[in-house]
Amino acid sequence: MSDNIKHVAVKALAWDLAADIHLPPGFDENTTYPAIVAVHPIGSCKEQTAGNVYGSALAAEGFVVIAFDASFQGESGGQPRSIEDPVYRSQDISYVIDHLVTLPYVDADRIGVIGVCGGGGYSINAALTDRRIKAVGSVTGVNFGRLMHESFSGYDPIGALDAIAEQRTAEARGGERKVTQYLPASPDAAKEQGLTEIDLSEATDYYRTDRGEKPGGRTEGLFSRQGSAIGWDAFHRAEVLLTRPLCVVVGDKPGAFGAYRDGLEIYRRAASKDKELVVAEGFSHYDLYDQPEPVKIALSRLVPFYKKHL
Repeated sequence: MSDNIKHVAVKALAWDLAADIHLPPGFDENTTYPAIVAVHPIGSCKEQTAGNVYGSALAAEGFVVIAFDASFQGESGGQPRSIEDPVYRSQDISYVIDHLVTLPYVDADRIGVIGVCGGGGYSINAALTDRRIKAVGSVTGVNFGRLMHESFSGYDPIGALDAIAEQRTAEARGGERKVTQYLPASPDAAKEQGLTEIDLSEATDYYRTDRGEKPGGRTEGLFSRQGSAIGWDAFHRAEVLLTRPLCVVVGDKPGAFGAYRDGLEIYRRAASKDKELVVAEGFSHYDLYDQPEPVKIALSRLVPFYKKHL
């Protein structure tokens, strides 16, 4: 795994994005390299799975990998904090590519993207319209719009939108902000609440323990800004627009967040002539975040995929 990391600021809409560039072994600034943008999960940060697992592993294989904090999250700018807006999240990827193409050691014609969980959905969505992306990898990717339209809104999207509108009006008038906590405070709290569903319990184990917890990771979202997610679809027009090579990695132990379902859907719908579906048998959504065996399965296909297409 690469530990040669350069911290940079990336210009976004009206603020900077904080990013880590993972450089390959024996890095030579006078050489040009293929580059990969690593996109973190919902409520995560650049130092977690997208950066410290997949980003560092791909850098060790000879790629320049840039992992960044989403707007309004981690060390990146943007106010108010803790906004999880899919439109901004997908646009952030293009701003990061804007930065990459200015670097003399990056080959602008060999840029790919990889995303984990919600980052997988955002990576796919960005590739629909940003043709600078030449290859797309999704690891246990989730379509956050589908998730918000369904279970995260209690299967009542109109009711949720009405509540969001009321809350946003209250905040505009100076009222207190309402922040949704995606997870219990600890694994013990999850047990006390009777939360045994696999994705929820394993997410808590990852984000609320030393296993994956990082200062920049905030598993929360500003409720008043969740409306755009309910009306958003990561895979919109994928049958026509998603023509880039695609590698979709899922575990076959499905959970409430729906990565298995979403992975099979985008594999079916994508217009890509070169697409791969990798099923890590016996493993779950959060196993693919950092557990050695499923991560090895994922990388065994992702590394040659990117080497072929970048």
